[in-house]
Amino acid sequence: MQNPPEPSNTPGDQPGWNRRHFLGGIIGATAAASALASVKTIAAKAPPKATETIPPPEPAPVITRKIKVGLVGCGTRGSWIIKLFKDHGGFDVVALGDYFQDAVDKCGDALAVDSSKRFTTLSAYKKVIESGAEAVAFITPPYFFPEHVVAGVDAGLHVYMAKPIAVDAPGCLKIAAAAKKATEHQRCFLVDFQLPTDPSNIEVRKRLLGPGTGALAHVTSFGMGGGGGDIMPQQKTAEYFMRHGAWMHSIAMGGDMIVNFDIHGIDGALWVIGERPVAASGTSRVLVDHAPSVQDAHTVCSVIYEYTSGVIHTHIGQGLTNQAVPLPASLCAQVYGRTGSGAVSYGGKAEYRCADDAFVGPVTDLYGAGVKRNIATFYRNIVDNDFSNPTVPRAVDSTLTAILGRDAAESRARMTMDELIKIGKLREIDLTGLKT
Repeated sequence: MQNPPEPSNTPGDQPGWNRRHFLGGIIGATAAASALASVKTIAAKAPPKATETIPPPEPAPVITRKIKVGLVGCGTRGSWIIKLFKDHGGFDVVALGDYFQDAVDKCGDALAVDSSKRFTTLSAYKKVIESGAEAVAFITPPYFFPEHVVAGVDAGLHVYMAKPIAVDAPGCLKIAAAAKKATEHQRCFLVDFQLPTDPSNIEVRKRLLGPGTGALAHVTSFGMGGGGGDIMPQQKTAEYFMRHGAWMHSIAMGGDMIVNFDIHGIDGALWVIGERPVAASGTSRVLVDHAPSVQDAHTVCSVIYEYTSGVIHTHIGQGLTNQAVPLPASLCAQVYGRTGSGAVSYGGKAEYRCADDAFVGPVTDLYGAGVKRNIATFYRNIVDNDFSNPTVPRAVDSTLTAILGRDAAESRARMTMDELIKIGKLREIDLTGLKT
């Protein structure tokens, strides 16, 4: 009996093997080797791991003289901000104004402002302007800003104002004209946006605009707020909306959620993109437990902005008490370029990544630290006679962008920035019966 042949080491000679299997094996092995080489190449090009960079402490302000400052709007935020003015050391608080007597007295008692310099009713702003103050901080519901700020600039005062600068496009244009006049008359004008003052955000923006990022592709901004509770039918009055931040429930008084809250994320996006959009489209809704006729502020929105540069900008916002799963920051702009990406935020961390660079830094106490930085800048600009007022153009663009998104989403139709400005729709609220 013939012995069976010795097994061959040649794959083609083995049972079940043929030319196709042989070639497939070679191709598979080659592909695997190529894939392994690619993995090694990718690993070699991976950005360096960023260690968190802690910004150095900020220097104490240098005080060369005292500036007399007044406040219009003694609510929760206004009374807090004017205390920071006093704590800065370069300001003397000389006058206070608010519609409500209890608000102005509480703030006046805390700051030891003479009772003769505490003013009330709708005309309180006029009396603060005429009080002998050199500068005025306007921290009222946004509906009043155009009227109040224009009066302050016309009186020759330095102006510090909260955001948003207005609730409609005509109001934005009035603020822009007032700021231009302030510069012409050598007066300072600062709009209190905090996100662009943070050192980590500044560092990320610098990298985003550098060569490692490539052309900007798309941006996503967020305004994920927790709302503030619903209002009841009996509370739908101008006087109620002026109390305790309730103006956020009224489009006419506060501009809507996208304009008064989400604007921080939108402003961060424009800070990086460097231009305002030419058009927007989207949708929004009022999600409350009662008829929308009581509360017209939209609690959910989604907007897509278009830019001449081709950048795609998506904005998502909410004002709901749903305990949303938190983003790295609920107010932020995530920016994606062709070869790099990053995020500037109102809290948490600011980060950047590209093939050969990585950065991460903390964004700490921006609500308070940002205001302190802005107050310090306002002081330096006044004493150094710096009337360039660089915060205003972007504040105008950011507010117009938020308003464009609001109006486009409200109408559920594409709207251009030119149409928004040309139409010039005013948002009005009935002040009948209020003390003048």
